[in-house]
Amino acid sequence: MNTHWSVYMPTEHPAKSTRERIVDAASSLFYSEGIRAVSVDAVAEKAATTKKTLYYHFRSKDELVAEYLSSRDQPNLKLYAEWFTEAQGLLPDKVEAMFRGVARAARSPRWKGCGFLRTAGELANMPGHPAMKIGAAHKKKFEAWLADQLGQAGAADAAGLARQVALLMDGAFSAMLVHRDPAYCEEAGRAAAMLVSSAERRSS
Repeated sequence: MNTHWSVYMPTEHPAKSTRERIVDAASSLFYSEGIRAVSVDAVAEKAATTKKTLYYHFRSKDELVAEYLSSRDQPNLKLYAEWFTEAQGLLPDKVEAMFRGVARAARSPRWKGCGFLRTAGELANMPGHPAMKIGAAHKKKFEAWLADQLGQAGAADAAGLARQVALLMDGAFSAMLVHRDPAYCEEAGRAAAMLVSSAERRSS
């Protein structure tokens, strides 16, 4: 399985289309340096294209930022699902496995936190920005997917439990970004497992 950052970071490929190269370049730069710190010129240079060509594919930097987050949506969700599905053990073990997976990714020097949360922080004064809506939708998708998994396993109040686990996940992302210590995510995973175990006891 490939390792991804935040959780996902795309890899560049010379055979990709111009649009794909632009998105990959933007994703790499925005994730590593931040949205406001990266200019359109820098993205065009990294994508080995011209600024004019970039604006042919994307009408504005805001549109490019939105596409950057959109490109991370499904790869992130897929990776969470893989960690959950492939984990051995019972339901609490599967939930904890997602946190362990994030903790492993955070040990890479390239890890810079959750791209969705970092983008939301940079655009906090622009709640109507399309990237903010994409980020919110991504977090809701994760929560809904997890609620479905928990519900299928018979957990009590699957929707509420999924929200609690999602809060632990985002809290772990924030704590790791501050402390640069994946142990915070591992501890959050243990807390999530205990929540799930408690919910299972209530439903039995």
